[in-house]
Amino acid sequence: MKTLKLLSVVLDYPSDELWPHRAELLDAAAVAEVGDRRAELVQFVTDLLALDPLSAQERWLGLFDRGRSMSLLLFEHIHGESRDRGQAMVNLIETYRKGGLELASRELPDYLPLMLEYLSRRPEPEVVDWLSHTRHIVGLLAARAGERGSPYALLFELLIEIGRNDVDLGAVRRSVAAEARDDTPEAMDRVWEEEAVRFGAEAPPADCPPPRRPAAAKTANESRVTR
Repeated sequence: MKTLKLLSVVLDYPSDELWPHRAELLDAAAVAEVGDRRAELVQFVTDLLALDPLSAQERWLGLFDRGRSMSLLLFEHIHGESRDRGQAMVNLIETYRKGGLELASRELPDYLPLMLEYLSRRPEPEVVDWLSHTRHIVGLLAARAGERGSPYALLFELLIEIGRNDVDLGAVRRSVAAEARDDTPEAMDRVWEEEAVRFGAEAPPADCPPPRRPAAAKTANESRVTR
């Protein structure tokens, strides 16, 4: 399904190699199977590519890389940091492998753009089934992106529609409006303080920073445009 491939690419971190594919991306948006919202998708792609790469990258990081509530790592919304997440990832990697998709060593299988790339190769009933299982997460991402005034909200809304999912976005938006933001400087400071706690016989060097989770997904998928 070419529409899912397009959504995978434009939802992913906008690496520099995106811009040379401007004509190809706009052509794909112009024929995307998104009903009467095609013009909105064309406008999203047009506006994205009208930005310089640095501005587009800063906008993406500001939405998806600060705080957990907008994480594109699906299992983070389901399992958090529990051990169940590890087994779920192993199972998902095996599913991808059986479907003919081999991951690079650093690719995280629950990264939403990667999942969409996989689904773009699958039959429509399977696509609908997978998207139905992620509808609650995608609905939250759509509402939270909208609450923050981000144009990326459109992409999540399109995924809900492609999956033919009955999600009451109005109700989700009302719930999200009452949430405490986790991307403020104060909230980010609290997260870093929690993640900086380490256990072991020897303390790490003072200049050893805590790991950054979402950035791993970003760097792992920069080559996806040309696959």
